[in-house]
Amino acid sequence: MDGFVPDMYNQSIYTINYQKLKKRGIKCLLFDLNNTLVSYTTNFPDTSLEELVFELSKDFKIIIVSNSNKNRIRPFKEKLNLDSSFKSHKPLTTKLKKIMKLYNYKDTEIAMIGDNLITDIWSGNKMNFTTILVNSISEDEPFMMGILRKLERRIIKKLNKKGILYKGKYYE
Repeated sequence: MDGFVPDMYNQSIYTINYQKLKKRGIKCLLFDLNNTLVSYTTNFPDTSLEELVFELSKDFKIIIVSNSNKNRIRPFKEKLNLDSSFKSHKPLTTKLKKIMKLYNYKDTEIAMIGDNLITDIWSGNKMNFTTILVNSISEDEPFMMGILRKLERRIIKKLNKKGILYKGKYYE
């Protein structure tokens, strides 16, 4: 169960204390796309996301790491001028290992930010990254994600019983 416990839990990408991450030595932020940066039905970044990425890019390397295909990621990659990894197959760590090697980062210099314990947090924890859980932007999700969410709710219930993770109780 420990593999599903995030290091931090925030309401959204906009409430994360990025200066605290910088002080901890984080140099690279890996963001999940769907329901972390935007909803599944959003096809382009909005002004708020553009402004956040612009500010964060001054201090961090930002990479979108998504299980989505290239066409889904392309508008965000191009508009935000970010590197990306599509079809990442999270929670597998193959693409995360390639990112570490390609950009020459240590595991202690990377933070993985996402809305799902199974795909985002578990894969980040397996890599020993700092992991940050955020609430999902929308409940509208593809069928397969709905199945993962059912499993995720069971995991959260077990973690809740152990006094480890409570949905809506944020921490850094």
